[in-house]
Amino acid sequence: MTTEELRRALPNFTDPELLEQLLAKGSLIDLKAGTVMMQPGQFIKMVPIVLDGSIKISRMDDDGRELFLYFLDAGETCALSLTCCSSSKPSEIKAVVEEDATVIGIPITVIDQFSEKYKQWKDFVSTTYQSRFQEMLEALDAVAFKRMDERLVRYIVAKMRQLQTNELHTTHQEIANELTTSREVVSRLLKQLEKKKWIELGRNVIYIRDDFEELISK
Repeated sequence: MTTEELRRALPNFTDPELLEQLLAKGSLIDLKAGTVMMQPGQFIKMVPIVLDGSIKISRMDDDGRELFLYFLDAGETCALSLTCCSSSKPSEIKAVVEEDATVIGIPITVIDQFSEKYKQWKDFVSTTYQSRFQEMLEALDAVAFKRMDERLVRYIVAKMRQLQTNELHTTHQEIANELTTSREVVSRLLKQLEKKKWIELGRNVIYIRDDFEELISK
């Protein structure tokens, strides 16, 4: 990959020297959908910046249940990874490749150097913290204050936007795991949406109307 190709993938970075250092210090990694990049308890050796594809970030409880936090899209990195590497603590999140992805892994040994030397990197880290903090607040609000049907609708919209498709290939159990509820509850709520003709259920697939976001906002 050339610095020009990297600049197109990461439009926030225009400093030629920073781009050169990202390529020199970083490692380009191609990842298949379903790959588990990080598990809770593992120590983070590099901070991934997504160049293409997407990665799902979740929290795990002691019983192995997942709570979806946010997706990483092209040009983004994980604030929790930055926090763990700066404090030399093990990971507190699970990272799974949602779509085939290419990332550039930046070794934690150079993160502080980049922050001291390159303003664009420092700004990138600051913006990452701000945006991810807001998303985690929204996830917390959903768990604490929203009903499960609202959380399910929010989840469907997030997946539609993330994957840019109206067909979600997933099982009721997988949705239940991410929303920390039971498969039976998810199935019942999906059936209610199907009765409204907002979605259509198939085998391990959910077909969603084009105007789904308009319907739920009414």
